[in-house]
Amino acid sequence: MIPERPGTAFASLPVVVLCGGQGTRMRGDTLVKKELIELGGRPILWHVMKIFATYGHTRFILALGYQAAAVKRYFLDYQSMSYDFTIRLDKPNVISSHQPNAEECWEVTLADTGLDTEKGSRVRKVARYLDSDTFFVTYGEAVGNVNLDELLAFHRQHGRLATVTGTRLRSHLGIFQLDEAGMVTGFLEKPQLDHWVNAGFMVFDRCVLDYLAVGDNVHLEGLVLPRLAADGQLMMYRHEGYWRSMKTFKDALELDSIWRQSAPWKVW
Repeated sequence: MIPERPGTAFASLPVVVLCGGQGTRMRGDTLVKKELIELGGRPILWHVMKIFATYGHTRFILALGYQAAAVKRYFLDYQSMSYDFTIRLDKPNVISSHQPNAEECWEVTLADTGLDTEKGSRVRKVARYLDSDTFFVTYGEAVGNVNLDELLAFHRQHGRLATVTGTRLRSHLGIFQLDEAGMVTGFLEKPQLDHWVNAGFMVFDRCVLDYLAVGDNVHLEGLVLPRLAADGQLMMYRHEGYWRSMKTFKDALELDSIWRQSAPWKVW
């Protein structure tokens, strides 16, 4: 039985966050690293991590690449930039942070996995930091109100090596309904589409690492997941709630507005 409150069902698992991509669709609109673009004053990467932390998974391994230094700097400066602090000017190394609470008791490993490395290879490169037989893999720019307790229970129940979270998107356009003669019989405004897409929020058993060849060109979605599926080792958890990925600067503006209005992925 899944508890009503998140974070009480399972022990903490490591979370690999893929945040090494170059965000080419974002380039030209902002110089900020995609995962560091703020929604309501916090980077979208923080929102992703906060979702997992709410369910008790507070050990993060960030697979870095493009602008790795910017992500590292964010966490090195996290305390001073997030909270009030007192500093002795004659002792600049003595800083007292006035942290209002201890909600971010997170362990964050920042691993540079290469500039042009594919996602599957990034997971392989951080494997030495994994200390569990099961771990999460997710994207650093996609948020949703995914019930991670239910996801993990589903994974452990079916017994396969990997689980992806699937979601159905809505059409960006309205759709005509027609009869055989071409008469318009109805109009659907941005309906939900029938197909399922990968929302991230994946759960892997350690044996998935055997599917990750050595090298920098192992595609997670194009190679690893299809091979797992062909071997009967991939299942999909159906997420019917909110999910959104940030690919463009327009997406970032819309997500910031959505956060301020309703914050649908705020599970904490």
